[in-house]
This record gives sequence, C-alpha cells and structure tokens, in this order.
Amino acid sequence: MAETPLERMLTAVPETARDYLDGRRLDEVECIVSDLAGVARGKAMPAGKFARQMSFFLPNSIFFQTITGSWAEAALDGFTEPDMVLKPDLSTAMPAPWTADWTLQIIHDIEDQTGAPMPVAPRNVLKRVIGLYEARGWTPVVAPEMEFYLTARNVDPAIAIQPPMGRTGRRAAARQAYSMSAVDEYGPVIDDIYDFAEAQGLEIDGITQEGGAGQIEINLRHGDPLRLADEVFYFKRLIREAALRHDCFATFMAKPIQDEPGSAMHIHHSVIDSATGTNIFTAEDGSETPAFQHFIAGLQQHLASVVPLYAPYVNSYRRYVPDNAAPINLEWARDNRTAGLRVPVASPAARRVENRLAGMDCNPYLGIAASLACGYLGLVAQAIPKPQYIGDAYSGADDLPPELGAALDLFAEAGELREVLGPEFCRVYEIVKRHEYGEFLQVISPWEREHLLLNV
Repeated sequence: MAETPLERMLTAVPETARDYLDGRRLDEVECIVSDLAGVARGKAMPAGKFARQMSFFLPNSIFFQTITGSWAEAALDGFTEPDMVLKPDLSTAMPAPWTADWTLQIIHDIEDQTGAPMPVAPRNVLKRVIGLYEARGWTPVVAPEMEFYLTARNVDPAIAIQPPMGRTGRRAAARQAYSMSAVDEYGPVIDDIYDFAEAQGLEIDGITQEGGAGQIEINLRHGDPLRLADEVFYFKRLIREAALRHDCFATFMAKPIQDEPGSAMHIHHSVIDSATGTNIFTAEDGSETPAFQHFIAGLQQHLASVVPLYAPYVNSYRRYVPDNAAPINLEWARDNRTAGLRVPVASPAARRVENRLAGMDCNPYLGIAASLACGYLGLVAQAIPKPQYIGDAYSGADDLPPELGAALDLFAEAGELREVLGPEFCRVYEIVKRHEYGEFLQVISPWEREHLLLNV
C-alpha cells in the first residue's frame, strides 16, 4: 500500500516527534514563525491538510506590528500587506505536549513570492550572519543561558508583580541564589518543564535558583546557533505553559519586580575552524590566539550599537544597574561577573567568551545574531581590545545607552553592523522600535501621578 502524504511527512521529522506519536494519530500541526518580538505567529491546521499542502501564507505585516499590537505604518509597503511564503523546516518539528490533542509545532522558513529569504524575518537574519562565518571557513558555536521569573498570577497591570506561593505556603524569597530548597518550593513547575523538554527532545544542561524571588536559570548545551535559537524560542513557550498548569505565570520580562535582579540571556561564544574542527580561539600549545582577542574587540567596539536588539523595550534598561548582576559597560575580564564580557574558566578546547548584555526579553534569533555580528566584525578587522579590566567593573564608566531612544540613535549610525545584519531588517526594526517608544511616552505612570499630581 502506498504511503499517505501524512505518513511520508512523518518520516522526515525528528525521532523525538515520532516517538511522541508512537501508536497515536497526529491531530494538528502548528505552523509557526517568530515575529520581531519573538512571539510565535502562524496558523494551526489538521495534520492531513498540512501534509498535503506543505507551504502556507502569512501577510508580511506581522513584522510591522509592535508589542502592543499596533502597526508601525511607516514601515509598511503602501499598506498592501503582501503574503509571504512559509515553508516548513521539518527538522524543527516538536510535540506540543500541553495540548489536549496530539499536536506538532513546526518552525517555518519565510520567503517572499520570488523565493528569496524574507530579510526582516529574525530567523533569516541569524542565517545571514552564520553564512558570513561559513564563507570564511568558520563555524560559530553558542551556548545560551536563560533566566526568568515565576510569579503569582497578575491580571491587573496596575498591581505590582509578586513572587509565587511555594509548597510551604510562603512566597518565594529573594537572595537565595543556588539554593536547592528554593528550587524545591516550586518543584511541580520544574518537573513539568523537564517533562515537556524531554517530550520535545530539548536537552537541559542544568537548572538553578537565581538571586531574585522566584527567579530561575536554565542552561542549554553548546552548539549550532540556529538550533539553539530555535530551542530558546521553544523553551519560552513550554515554560509559560508549565507555569500556567500550576496557577502561576512565567515571565521573560527583563525587570519584572522592583528592587530584584533582572533576567538575562547570557550568550557564550566560540568559533570552530570548519576544516579542522578546532577552536580558533586556542593555539596548538593551548594558549590564546590573536583571533580570541579580535573577537572580544569586536564585541567591545560594536555591542553598544546593537543594544536595541538586546534591550528591546523601555523596561529593558532598568536591568543595567550597578551591583545587580547585570553589566553597565563593555569591559572584558577573566572569571569576573561584574564585566559585560566575561572569559569563563575553561579548558583550552572550550575557550570562549560570554556576552552578559542580552536581556531575556530579547528575541533569541536577533540576540544571537547581533552578538555574532559584532564578533565577526572584530575577526575580520583583526581588532584589538582594550586591556583586561582588573577589579570591580561596576566602578568603571558606563558604556551603554541609558534608554531606548538613545540606543536607537546609536543603532541608526551603525553602518557596518547594518550591512552584516541586513539593511532592510535594520530599517524596519528601527521604525517599529521608535513607534513602540512613542507609544510608551504617551502613558502616564503611577510614579508621575503620585509625585507630580499635587506637588508641582
């Protein structure tokens, strides 16, 4: 008997997806893409229809929508909203184990109607940067760290966020970094995160309690930047679903709770010689190579210009404060978490540099692409970094723009970086973010009403 289109499609998905469906009938497929904010957009359809069609359409306007749901009309092409073509990357097929039926979610590549990659699509931006490395015989490797908060349910934006209630009946406490008891307080949520990740074939390298009340860090294994960005994209969704099962929220907001640390997406980088498979940051005798210094220099010289990709919202800049587990400058140092660029303790083969700037509110495709773009420019220019910073880097000068408007001004002037990331992407991203910033400036905050209403 000939294979059906659905059976044929299922032979091309990863083994974890096939194992999940073993002996069961696939009901639905979610065709998803990441918008500029990292929100999953797309459509769901019966599995049989998906297998017969295998290409779909969405309007390009999803990339001109702000986080509030309004439209940055200045970026639209005559307001015609032409369709983009979505083509499934079956290697990304993963279960959605929180759904009531048997569902796979599949990330799609996005092309225009001529077959060219859609330049504004975040996944394509990352592919573009990876391609520049590959053209020079290099293979970039990354390892993201994800920080987030579990919080009590909050249905009123006017009320401050509270930590979740733990199994002891008390709210999660701050300043309990690396406490196993603190993690156990919300063990059922962690258990579901592990279960969902296992069902999806996602490997967790470790889970720890961070310094904030209800703040957790998940470390991912190192590997291919595109695959790791896909995994962070998937992880954000599964973590939210695990939290909702237990009457709490998971938030990736950079600074959700006043006076608590912010949440970061630290990115570890190394670069492999594609021909030899060796780390270009390490010489044959185990010492550091000039390429290692060039990469660090690229980060130092260019990261300030791509801060809007790491800190994409007004809230993001509340994270960059001294002595609160986030950098305030672009100093580099060895085994020093006060610096924006940290060289961790590692074997020569695993030599790498950690970028500590990115907030967890960034789009993972864009955060990784921006970091790799900066390092790439340093490698190509054979740039030289400033001397290693010795001591507490919080005592150094601020190198980072203080708010979104100033960050966008730097981004607008970053000619080299805009060429690496793609001029059309940068044009649209800047317009969307300026629109969002303008929306924020129209909002009157509780602080203003409390202190200005009757006192000025």
